[in-house]
Amino acid sequence: MRLSSLPIATQKEAPADAEVISHQLMLRAGMIRKLAAGIYSWLPLGLRVVRKIETIVREEMDRTGALELLLPSVQPGALWHQSGRWDLYGPELLRFTDRHKRDFCYGPTHEEVITDIARRELRSYKQLPVTFYQVQTKFRDEIRPRFGVMRSREFIMKDAYSFHIDEPSLDQTYQVMYDAYTRIFERTGLRFRAVEADSGAIGGAVSHEFHVLADSGEDAIAFADDGDYAANVELAPAAPPAQVQTGSGAAMEKVATPGAESIAAVSESLGLAPRQCVKTLFVCAADEGPPVALVLRGDHELNAVKTVKLPGVAEPLRMAGPKQVQSATGAAPGSVGPVGLSGPVYVDHAAAALADFACGANEDGFHLVNVNWERDLPRPQSVDIRNVLAGEPAPDGHGTLSIARGIEVGHIFKLGTKYSAALGATVLDDSGASIAMPMGCYGIGVTRIAAAAIEQNHDSAGIIWPQAIAPYQIMIIPLNQAKSDAVREKSEQLYARLADNGYEVMLDDRDVRPGVKFADCELLGIPVRVVIGDRGIKNGTLEVRGRRDSDNENIAPDELDNYLERKLAG
Repeated sequence: MRLSSLPIATQKEAPADAEVISHQLMLRAGMIRKLAAGIYSWLPLGLRVVRKIETIVREEMDRTGALELLLPSVQPGALWHQSGRWDLYGPELLRFTDRHKRDFCYGPTHEEVITDIARRELRSYKQLPVTFYQVQTKFRDEIRPRFGVMRSREFIMKDAYSFHIDEPSLDQTYQVMYDAYTRIFERTGLRFRAVEADSGAIGGAVSHEFHVLADSGEDAIAFADDGDYAANVELAPAAPPAQVQTGSGAAMEKVATPGAESIAAVSESLGLAPRQCVKTLFVCAADEGPPVALVLRGDHELNAVKTVKLPGVAEPLRMAGPKQVQSATGAAPGSVGPVGLSGPVYVDHAAAALADFACGANEDGFHLVNVNWERDLPRPQSVDIRNVLAGEPAPDGHGTLSIARGIEVGHIFKLGTKYSAALGATVLDDSGASIAMPMGCYGIGVTRIAAAAIEQNHDSAGIIWPQAIAPYQIMIIPLNQAKSDAVREKSEQLYARLADNGYEVMLDDRDVRPGVKFADCELLGIPVRVVIGDRGIKNGTLEVRGRRDSDNENIAPDELDNYLERKLAG
């Protein structure tokens, strides 16, 4: 491709609302343009990256024996009513009615539609197992789309669905897909981890997420330094402390703490470490009754995924409002505590192991110190409702935990019969009995991979694409070709030769300063640049440089093929 034929200009500065580096660089490089909040147009260079990712995904899906199809993006609400997700999915589901007043939605995922296909087409266990997949546009009406295409409302996704006669068959396909995903992310050149995860609104008992490791990741993942354990922090279990503290015998005392409403302020006011304080949070109850109290150590964070699974807690998790807290305790949220509470209370394992701790007195501007379980309030049956921390033992007993940030780019699920039972997708087994088919679901965020690759591979000059998904492999940069027939002729000859040899090559034939060409080449992240100038022609050399290299090399033209083979291998 000739850059002079590309009418989309690069930009020196990114818009102020571009928060993360991938969003900034994709806009600056002319890969995407914003149409509306969370909705982006993919321009030619960006689309080339997406298509390369799609090709890798398709090759690995086909390798597993999965069958590609294409399902409608607009789905009838009747299917979602049958599965029970029309109301459960929440406001992210874009609902609308057609001219006949029938409910429809724009598909955020396709479990219902593929199960409808299965119940119509699959009749016998002899047709199983079978896996279908598609690469298609999805829409999820995010309440706050951000980070460009990393959390957009419209995106391209590969979703696959498998159908089985029994759970062992599902287990086998699940492992096949796990291995395929591993190959996909290895081929796209990403550093990633597969972690145990919560299944969320999709459902199912077992799932794994695939995370690209990057400081900008929205998810925290916990993994063992010396073992194989890895899980999303929202799922990683926090074990009870090995030892329970022993009280000093000092009497519980009420202390004035005017204006101290946060753990940091209370700790400073009382001269105690946050870990020796407890905080009491209130969440809405499932039956719209009194709010549920959650008691944690002051230095720990509430885990919403664990909490919403507790009996009596509303789903999705909602924090109780100040009026609800006041009604339940007689105090504002900053002064509440577990002593004397009459409603439902859940206490985290770590908080239950404390002695001589401080907590709110359920009176505005006051806290209690030297509080002890059993003596001052009943000892609870503790639960796990907190996030794990770095340095804690790994849940499987092997090594200690580290915490890293990750960008979720893939998620696989064992769905069981959640959808097949609800929609009547059954087959006859070898004895003639009707069986609801166990299902698996396997998703990859195609457009999110593009952004995640940039988050993991960039420098101050721009993008550094992994070779497999770069929009082009080589950039030829002629210097002052408008004034040099020799430079122009050599550049054209090399451009034609490399293209004929199967390379994906760009020619920067624009009439702009060399500095602009070099800057754009680095911004676009092209793996190799080849510079042709009068001095090089005179000396019989080409100036070459890999995008990850810090120095140029001068090589003879007949050495270029070997250089490219070495740089573009993989």
